[in-house]
Amino acid sequence: MMFNQSLVRVRAGTRSDRGGNTVPDWTTATRLTVDRMNIQPSVQQEAHDETRTSKITGWHVQSDEGTAPDIRADDRIEWDGMTLEIVGEVARYLDFLHASTHHIEFVMRRKTG
Repeated sequence: MMFNQSLVRVRAGTRSDRGGNTVPDWTTATRLTVDRMNIQPSVQQEAHDETRTSKITGWHVQSDEGTAPDIRADDRIEWDGMTLEIVGEVARYLDFLHASTHHIEFVMRRKTG
């Protein structure tokens, strides 16, 4: 595989709401460029109803061997001019010989409509 792509991980800051609960605050988000990634298309769906047509497009993302980027399921990803959401959890594959992370994988998607 080729691991010559990069993306930007966007992580929300936090704030307290009126009830004193800690909630995400995207206005104070931090950004981190992550290199050595492989991003490939994986899903394209289109749904029609009488009011709109929605499209869901997805990509499978894998980091290079020996990397463990700090990416979580609640992060957003900026890539190719889009802001994308992570679907499900970020999988961390172990390198059993070295007791460390071999690589990570996740799915991201864009919804329109």
